[in-house]
Amino acid sequence: MKLTLRVWRQRDAGAEGAMSTYEVDGISSDMSFLEMLDVLNEQLILSGEDPVAFDHDCREGICGACSLVINGDAHGPERTTTCQLHMRSFQDGDTIDIEPWRAAAFPVIKDLVVDRSAFDRIIQAGGYVTAPTGAAPEAHATPVPKADADFAFEHAECIGCGACVAACPNGAAMLFTSAKVNHLNVLPQGAPERETRVLDMVGQMDAEGFGGCTLTGECATACPKGIPLVSITRMNKEWLRATRKAGKR
Repeated sequence: MKLTLRVWRQRDAGAEGAMSTYEVDGISSDMSFLEMLDVLNEQLILSGEDPVAFDHDCREGICGACSLVINGDAHGPERTTTCQLHMRSFQDGDTIDIEPWRAAAFPVIKDLVVDRSAFDRIIQAGGYVTAPTGAAPEAHATPVPKADADFAFEHAECIGCGACVAACPNGAAMLFTSAKVNHLNVLPQGAPERETRVLDMVGQMDAEGFGGCTLTGECATACPKGIPLVSITRMNKEWLRATRKAGKR
């Protein structure tokens, strides 16, 4: 395939950015989207130009590092991560717009790379358990109901890529935060911090400058791991429970 790429280029966080146009040829439909960007960068390097900076790591849809808005959609036209998006989703002659995540809490570092350390600080505020774990416990030493285990696993699938924030018209991080809160709050190991966890993590989320949630549902639609919108409702319930308990002390 021969493609026209319009790529966001920005030297650093303080510089003005703009879309730059490039042509790439000989792109196989079996290539991943990131492999196509590798071809572009090889072309730029050989011509003496600065390659396009973009985030990637495992390229297996696990780590959450890849983060591109492709033709206006977080991760592109398929419900998957950018690294697992293949060029068979595009046609010969297509023009593809490639931009970084757009959110006040995700400042651009360079080109398509954004600073997502705000997510790290939200997790640091309460995404952990204080119960000593030691070595692997014997199976079923701590009974967990099947429904609770399934709920925890569903939310633990969140890879922290930030697609939910990029897709949200408000730049909210409620789906990410709710996934991290819910996957621990439902388990007995997470019970000691149940109230402080949700209050601290939501407080940190607000402090990071993410927008307010209006339940438009774009976050759940864009999530490559299928975190459900009801996750936000469950976290809101946990937050109300925690604030009421805190008010009685």
